Amino acid sequence: MKIEILPSNVANMIAAGEVVQGPYSVVKEMMENSVDAGASSITVIVSDSGRTLIRIIDDGGGMSREDAVACFERHATSKISRPEDLESIVTYGFRGEALASIAAVSEVSLRTRQKGDETGTQVEYADSRLVSVTEGSMPEGSDFSVRNLFYNVPARRKFLKSDATEFRKIISEFSRIALVHPELSLRLSHNGRDIYDLRQAQALKVRIADLLGRDIAGELVVAEADTSVVKISGYVGKPECARKTSGHQYFFVNGRFFKSPYLHKAVMKAYENLIPQGTVPSYFLFLETDPHDVDVNIHPAKTEVKFEDEAVMFQIVHACVRESLGKNSFVPSIDFDTEGVPEMPVLDPRDASPVRIPRISSDPSYNPFDHDGFENEKYPSGNDFGYGAKKPSGYNGREQGHADYGKLFDNDAPVSAEDIMVADGKYIISKTPDGIRITHILRARERILYNRMIQSVAMGEILSQSMLFPVTVEVGAHGVSLIEEYGEILSTIGFDIRPFGGGSVVVNGQPAGYGTDKQAVADTVAELVCSLDESAGDMRSEMISNMAVKLAHLTALSEKSVSGRSEARLLIEQLDGCEDSSVSPYSGKKCYSIVKYADLEKLLK
Repeated sequence: MKIEILPSNVANMIAAGEVVQGPYSVVKEMMENSVDAGASSITVIVSDSGRTLIRIIDDGGGMSREDAVACFERHATSKISRPEDLESIVTYGFRGEALASIAAVSEVSLRTRQKGDETGTQVEYADSRLVSVTEGSMPEGSDFSVRNLFYNVPARRKFLKSDATEFRKIISEFSRIALVHPELSLRLSHNGRDIYDLRQAQALKVRIADLLGRDIAGELVVAEADTSVVKISGYVGKPECARKTSGHQYFFVNGRFFKSPYLHKAVMKAYENLIPQGTVPSYFLFLETDPHDVDVNIHPAKTEVKFEDEAVMFQIVHACVRESLGKNSFVPSIDFDTEGVPEMPVLDPRDASPVRIPRISSDPSYNPFDHDGFENEKYPSGNDFGYGAKKPSGYNGREQGHADYGKLFDNDAPVSAEDIMVADGKYIISKTPDGIRITHILRARERILYNRMIQSVAMGEILSQSMLFPVTVEVGAHGVSLIEEYGEILSTIGFDIRPFGGGSVVVNGQPAGYGTDKQAVADTVAELVCSLDESAGDMRSEMISNMAVKLAHLTALSEKSVSGRSEARLLIEQLDGCEDSSVSPYSGKKCYSIVKYADLEKLLK
């Protein structure tokens, strides 16, 4: 076997496999280079989700002619020059692989001018080869254009996801840099339409509001800690605002975004017993530590880091979040501020009328057992076993009660409203030939609503009902992208939701039976976005099924408890008419269970 040294262009293409995962990788690397260059304004222009064009324009320091050519060489960097520098990295593009890797799989042009220079330099690269170098007039800073990504690697281009999916990844990378640098002016444009145009922000919370919406920013409280190991600043979400979908969970260390399931557990532990199971709070936590105590070079995409003492970091993060939640009481408090409140009039005793004590009348001869049972208008029936039926003349409460109780265990008697009881507003207890059936009301409704929606979709019977007053909901650019991509599926299940500008959508129509107030509509749209995000890329039928599951759960939660026996009986009949009636489609738990009479005897021994 003969060993050969790979040509530089082939070596760069191999390196590109690690650095350039897709268009979003290019946006990330190029924006980070602009930040390192001292830019105060960065514009990102994308066409076809980055397949045909990714252009990054900044007003940073720019480059000389020599540097403009050298920056495309592999391992060319201005950040490190000796091994010791690797232990104290605080900048982004320190490895010098990004531009070389990008130029290996695309056509790149660079226009750059240093501050103070009269002319700038334009460099053209393709397939890791320098095509041309020219001088000309151009603004200060740098302007990179990356065209036809993966044009020379068809297999890589083939495996790119849909345009909408790739663009959502670009939004994620753009958002991370926007959050960690609120002092920068940032703009993102896609196919000629501005997605974000963020002004310089004086505070992180202002940037969060501009980027993710005022609703998200309004849910946050300050989190901070200052220890000898790490300094933490940022915000965490109020417990009542926790969502079922992730998406607003951010960790940064020394200005660099990173993912950490381990530290995420530290945050979730702080919310223990404060949020419902299956929900996730928002958090934006910025960690500052000695660069020697963290390794940022353990992952090709630099999204994972390793701390010198992970256990200590876990405890500090947990304590910081827990302390923040403890300091901010979310229970409504009494407000004693009377400024601007109208004064209560003071009554002059001379103008007061004499106080009259109300007279109470009663009928001492009244006997409740002389009445016609509990079904008359004054005394409605309760949710007990068999006491709702109208009683015959001469009724004796105790004896008749025993008689009705006995009927419950008569296997030959048909199930009727008299054989049903609603317990604790959560369960329906009814008689069956084999024993006592206990039905979980919420799970039963989930099954009924889910089956009804799936059946209606299959038969093409779901129609969108126009809302009298359309409702605008903030979902962020990521949510807007999902709704745009899967608008046809949403229409199939009866929703008319359109982009409204920025990170908002407007709901013009929805299926019958859904709440029309702003909060109810916002909750429904949040469930839809959550479902689309989780199942994006799945088969159409699976996506519809996932949305039906979430909507069935949301609707079942919003419905009132069963009000009486007739309604309880109808719910049981509807459940029994469903396929897979024994389990909830949302939780997979039992909709009902039957306790056999023999088991009852054992319980009562």
